[in-house]
Amino acid sequence: MSEIAISLKKISKCFQRYARPADRLKQLLFPGKSLAQKFWALRDLDLEVPKGQTLGIVGRNGSGKSTLLQIIAATLTPTTGAVEVQGRISALLELGSGFNPEFTGRQNVFFNGQLLGLSRRDIEDKFDDIAAFADIGDFLEQPVKTYSSGMFVRLAFAVATSAEPDILIVDEALSVGDEAFQRKCFARIQDIRDRGGTILFVSHAAATIVELCDRAILLDGGEMLLQGTPKFVVSKYQEFIYAPGDRVASLRQELRQANDKLLAETNLIIESKNIHLNGNLEEETPEFYDPSLNPENTISYISRGAKIINPGITTIATGQLVNHLIGRREYLYSYEVRFLRPAQNVRFGMLIKTVSGLELGGASYSLFFHEIVDFEAEQVVKVKFKFHCMLHPGVYFLNAGVSGMVDGEFVYLARCIDAAIFRVKSQEKSCGNGTIDFKIEPSLS
Repeated sequence: MSEIAISLKKISKCFQRYARPADRLKQLLFPGKSLAQKFWALRDLDLEVPKGQTLGIVGRNGSGKSTLLQIIAATLTPTTGAVEVQGRISALLELGSGFNPEFTGRQNVFFNGQLLGLSRRDIEDKFDDIAAFADIGDFLEQPVKTYSSGMFVRLAFAVATSAEPDILIVDEALSVGDEAFQRKCFARIQDIRDRGGTILFVSHAAATIVELCDRAILLDGGEMLLQGTPKFVVSKYQEFIYAPGDRVASLRQELRQANDKLLAETNLIIESKNIHLNGNLEEETPEFYDPSLNPENTISYISRGAKIINPGITTIATGQLVNHLIGRREYLYSYEVRFLRPAQNVRFGMLIKTVSGLELGGASYSLFFHEIVDFEAEQVVKVKFKFHCMLHPGVYFLNAGVSGMVDGEFVYLARCIDAAIFRVKSQEKSCGNGTIDFKIEPSLS
């Protein structure tokens, strides 16, 4: 247990739901007769989080994410199961939790800091840093009931992270802050990670989960359906939430059996990183196609009237199929779409991602301003996206998608995650690093 920050064994949580408020009173007066309906927010959940790991938690509203975090933070007790937590916890859960709305911001800093285990002297020593991080000015002396949601989060996050927690829990709280404050928060989170802290992070922002987390889990109906790399789990989560209602049950079962695919995903990441590292030793050669460089774990959404065929990259001049590209050159990414039934208001899209799943950029193409906006069954269209390969050496993935109207609802007709893979070759003359090539040209004088 010395290396495990959080251990949950067979955790379940049951709430009592009443049809009418009066039934709750009747239950108290006549305890022998049950008037409540049981609602299981969590069922038999096992989870271990090693020290120093950042765990992302995804799931639809009502899946049990907040209940899980509250049990870990000890603001809820489980109905059954055992919880073991090693270290000091700071939690940003429901907006305003742990704050007295009648107190001023200053008073709440001291009140909340003591709840986190800090002494009054510790809080006094840290107060100036807390105030500077929150950056809410004179509102610090006003009751927090007068705060906007953004100001509330600023102060709550500043206090929670000032306690230098061993475990930080963040439940969608940062979504209400502005971009500059979010960037400051993520920098503070990185500091906690660098110190060896453990972080639980809940967000509907898939790119944030992929970029920030080491591992992710998918919850639904109080059950942990999947755990693994953030990229894989987020991709499956997106497939799950966009699935038609009549396929949800079968897809849940598929997710339970997805552990074998996780191994393939892990091997692909290792292989891709090795390709990236070994690539620096190779001599410069023209772009070419390597049939062994294929995405081994393409995820296709359940079709709702279309099918994506033959995704790939070709050169502009000759139309040659390639997957080893030269940086700063132009290429065409294309795929075909076969419509299985009539479709209206169609859009086509593409997206480029890193090995970890970080979304670098893409495009959505609508035919709204062209003559063709609707398609009949069995029609086939080829979609082409011309792009500049402004990327440094490494391995990257491409998505493909087509969306349109079905029964009055705008949905994905077909979508492929990791439909294609390509490698950007190393260039001896390049002095750049990172992911994006900004065509930087250094000079001295």
